[in-house]
Amino acid sequence: MSALVLDAGALVAVDRGDRAMVARVRAAQRQGMDLRTNAMVIAQVWRDSHGRQAHLAQLLRAVDVRAVSPQDGRQAGALLGKTGTSDPIDATVVLLANPGDRIVTSDPADMTRLASAAGNRPVIITC
Repeated sequence: MSALVLDAGALVAVDRGDRAMVARVRAAQRQGMDLRTNAMVIAQVWRDSHGRQAHLAQLLRAVDVRAVSPQDGRQAGALLGKTGTSDPIDATVVLLANPGDRIVTSDPADMTRLASAAGNRPVIITC
């Protein structure tokens, strides 16, 4: 089974009610795909302590939100060094992907570079 790995851009799109992104997530769920992200991606997009991010909160109930370990941090840093990119959270998102998984991102150029360096062969999809 493959996964749909969500970066901050994908979560922001859902939060804003982007119908195309919501449809993409629903289609992935119907196909039995796992939804996956990490806690630092949530930190990038969660701004409301009063429950007004209802779309995002609803989606997150269905998402496997993973912690970022010290080992993940080292691997992400090494990827940044290999690629010359600068976003450590993007690097941790790439590390969540397995071959054949799909990463939904608003930054396909950097994600493609990071995924190539990681060698995990996900499919990069622009949101």
